[in-house]
Amino acid sequence: MKIKPVRDEGISRRQLLQAGLATAASAAMGRSGDAAAQDHKGQTTDFRVIDIHAHYFPEAYLDLVAGEGKRFDAAYYTTDKGWFIKTPAGNNGPLASRFIDLKARIADMDQQGVAIQAISLTAPMLYWCDADLSARLATAWNDAASAAHRTYPTRLVAFLTLPMLYPDRALSELERASKLPGMRGVYLGTNIAGRDLDDPLFEPALARIEALDLPIFLHPVETIGGDRLRPFFLSNLIGNPVDTAIAACHLIFGGVLDRHPKLQICLPHAGGVLPILIGRIDQGWRVRDELKHLPNAPSTYLQRFTYDTITHSKPTMEFVIKQVGSERVMVGSDYCFTMGYDRPVEFLDHVDLTSAQRRMILAGNAEKLLKL
Repeated sequence: MKIKPVRDEGISRRQLLQAGLATAASAAMGRSGDAAAQDHKGQTTDFRVIDIHAHYFPEAYLDLVAGEGKRFDAAYYTTDKGWFIKTPAGNNGPLASRFIDLKARIADMDQQGVAIQAISLTAPMLYWCDADLSARLATAWNDAASAAHRTYPTRLVAFLTLPMLYPDRALSELERASKLPGMRGVYLGTNIAGRDLDDPLFEPALARIEALDLPIFLHPVETIGGDRLRPFFLSNLIGNPVDTAIAACHLIFGGVLDRHPKLQICLPHAGGVLPILIGRIDQGWRVRDELKHLPNAPSTYLQRFTYDTITHSKPTMEFVIKQVGSERVMVGSDYCFTMGYDRPVEFLDHVDLTSAQRRMILAGNAEKLLKL
């Protein structure tokens, strides 16, 4: 397959978006556009379903990757299969125009019964370039996400992103972007270019995020596993949930959660493998000298995190809820990746929940966390 750059002939960005708009227009016909008043079955509800885990790639960010990213062997291009992004930190694609096209996104949300998405960037993020470009990519994404909120103020809010490898620039962008309309939290990788989140490099930013009372949403990027996880999509199937657990353990054992008692951190994919391994991790704390510094059992820190619903398994979801409590779980779709949910609300219909628990997970917990 011959790859054609974005600005050359072939499938243009405009054509790709027009195709998405046509789909959106068809899907939106006859709908009110306000999902807050209906659930996925069309029944009237008195709460707004909030999707905590949904991804967005604005054109301003992608244009910088296509242009300035060339110095780092990064690229953004389209083919007849969709669009692609390539960086030293990894690749993504083929991806659909819905990641970029806000009208198509809103139409999808209406079909799903989702009233509000908290949008975030995703892999390959912006930790793969120098200080200048990393800061410019963060600014471009944050400004575009805020603009998306201003276009759909009742439907979209956002997690800002930061050039975390460069503390002064990260703090500067945090101060600026946190004041933008629609910003409700901070989005970080489960590692930052191979550095774990208890690295002293990140301490100033984490302290300021805590002071600003902004929740952090983590997401796997450059996951563990190397060549052994390259076949069979294992880097995602296994690498993502394992990397989430590694990040959580560094936050626990590295003392981040003790140093920052008000820091709120949401773990994607229902905490990855952390909830099911917590008994083994507790046993290590009881018997291993190198873990004795932790003042409390690791399992007590499960209550310091919040979790989304992306498990693809009724028994697993029920186990996680039993482990951490329904008051710490929120709807996530991973919009609009194939590994996410097309119907994130319907998934919960198969989970054993009381009406009060269901309402908390669909709306109440996220409303509280995001101050909606």
